[in-house]
This record gives sequence, structure tokens and C-alpha cells, in this order.
Amino acid sequence: MIGATFRPTEVEIDLGAIRHNVGMLRPAEAQLMAVVKADAYGHGAASVAREALVAGATWCGVALVEEGVELRGAGIEAPILLLSEFPPGSEAVALAHRLTPTVYSRGGVRRLADAAHGSVGVHVKVDTGMHRVGVWPPEELVAFLRSVDDVGLTVEGIWSHLAKSEDDPETTAAQLGRFGAALDDAKAAGFTPMLRHVANSAAVLRHPEATYDLVRPGIALYGILPDPGVGADRGLRPALTWRSAVSFARRLPAGERLSYGHRYELAADATIATVPVGYADGYPRASSSRAEVLIRGRRCRVAGNVTMDQLLVDCGELPVETGDEVVLLGRQGDESIDAWELAGHANTIAWEIVSRIGARVPRAYVGGTS
Repeated sequence: MIGATFRPTEVEIDLGAIRHNVGMLRPAEAQLMAVVKADAYGHGAASVAREALVAGATWCGVALVEEGVELRGAGIEAPILLLSEFPPGSEAVALAHRLTPTVYSRGGVRRLADAAHGSVGVHVKVDTGMHRVGVWPPEELVAFLRSVDDVGLTVEGIWSHLAKSEDDPETTAAQLGRFGAALDDAKAAGFTPMLRHVANSAAVLRHPEATYDLVRPGIALYGILPDPGVGADRGLRPALTWRSAVSFARRLPAGERLSYGHRYELAADATIATVPVGYADGYPRASSSRAEVLIRGRRCRVAGNVTMDQLLVDCGELPVETGDEVVLLGRQGDESIDAWELAGHANTIAWEIVSRIGARVPRAYVGGTS
């Protein structure tokens, strides 16, 4: 792999924004887990984790054993929770790297106990209505906690996940009610974990009653709202800017058709700019002829189908030249394009937009503490 980068396409991550967002999201009365799975939603897990911990986070959350091992290799010493059970066969590796297990199945408990060779603290996940994984029904939690205790494991945490905390207070209240009842049953049976947690980004922003002992913001940590408008008053700062530069520009007459399929026809003479970024980099092909980019502080339409390595932009009468900066996500002058806007053009969500930006797009970090 060549060390130098020749293409102008890059992602810039403002680590100062990460620290700021931790400060905005961390409740005074609870700990904060920085969810850095999927390479911190495309922002760079190790760099984000370091800055989040500097800013007051006390835990990191990941989805894969491999992600936790990578953080340990990068020198992250804080507790790391795996948000699903250790896959069969990974238990010894995960425990050797001091990853905190989540458990919710009898098989997962048995495998973990066999690999542990002593007491290990675990977080038990209870399903309160999301229905991906977890102890279900919640009334079975006490029996499950006893099975954990019986094999010599320690219940350090009990947690759940909310399905609609960004837009459905009734469903959220029902889930929180089930979680609270399950915790009461656990306490009555003698299980009082150090950490109870259920609040994702939207719950941190909308449901203070979900705070408990620890909160787990993911998307909001990166300054992206969990739903358009939700938490807009909290002063979160987007950490990611995705930019490129015009690699070629020329005038074309009205009537010319552009890109694969010739589905975009020029209504008038226009300057057409080529930008070296495409769907192989994670720019959504579904946004073809719909999304806009920023050039010289102006919005310009993506013209025709996004291709693997390049896209075309209809700049109209704007005097665009080779080398002009192109902002795909972020701010340029008085204009800005956020992940929700691009997601809307691609019929998806902001999470997918940032987490799918590919590894061949280099990340540059600014505003770090080290």
C-alpha cells in the first residue's frame, strides 16, 4: 500500500467536536459510554475513543471482539463492553483482552464460564421490546441472573436497548416500564448491579428518565442528531467533513446527457465538474441526480448516475475550475450539507451515510489533545 495520498478526496475529523459533544451529552449523575463500533461510525475508533475518554467518558462500546482487540492494541485501557455475546470460539481471546461480556443466552453463559477460569463481570441484556437479542420475556430475567451466578460469573450490569426513543414516547415509556420492573424483580432477588443502562442517543436527548447509571450515545457523539430536529437545541457539533476537489471542468451545451444511462439531460448550457469520489468510497449511488454538493459556497446538483470512482456536478453558470474545493458533507461558507440531508436523497439514515464511507478515503484529524 502506498503511503502517500494523491487523490484530493478525504474525510476530516474534528476531535475537538468529539470532546465538546461528550460534554454536552454526559449527565451529571451518570457515566457515559462512547459507542465506537463500526470504526466509530466511520470517524476512526481509536482516535475518537481517546478524545471521548479525555472528555469524561468512562466506557467504550463495540459490536465485535475484533473491534475491542483493536482498541486495546491502540492503547485504550478503559472498560470496553461488547454489545452482543462473544461469538462461539472467541471467548478466550476476548477475555485475554479484558473485554466485558454481554450475555443473554444459556449457551453464551456456559461458554463464557468454561473460558473464564474464575469470576468475570458480565452485563446481562434484557429484551424490553427491540426483539433482536436479550432475555425474553423480561419476567425471565431473575432466573437467568441465577444461572449466571450459579456458574461463578458476576452480574456487573443489566441493560436494554430502545427501539423508538427518537419519535415514539409511548413505546419508549412501555420499554422503560418493562426495564424498571425487571430491575425491581432483580433487586428483590438480591441482584443489585453497579451499572444499569438503557439510554441511547435519542434517549439521552429526549428521555432523562432513562439515564440510570450510564448512558450510551452513539450517533449523537459525532454531532449527528438521531432524528432531524431531535436534540437540535443541545449545541452538538458535527465532527466529520467530507471533501474533495474538482478534477476536470468544461462547458457543455443544453441537451447533452450525462453519465451512465444518460438519465440526466442539461436544460441549459452549463459548466460540468468532475469530482473524484464515487460509490466505491461510500457516496450513495441512490442519491444520483438528487443530492447537492458545495462548490465556491454554492449548492450544485449531482448530475446523472454516481459512478464507482467519480461523480458529475451541474454547476450551471458558476465559474468552476480544476482544483476548486468540493464539500460533500460539512460546511463551506454560509452553506452546509449534513448527513441527514444526504441520507434523505439516498432513502436511508444518517448512520449509514457516515459509517459506509470507505477505508480508501483517508481520515485527517484536527483538534486532538495529543
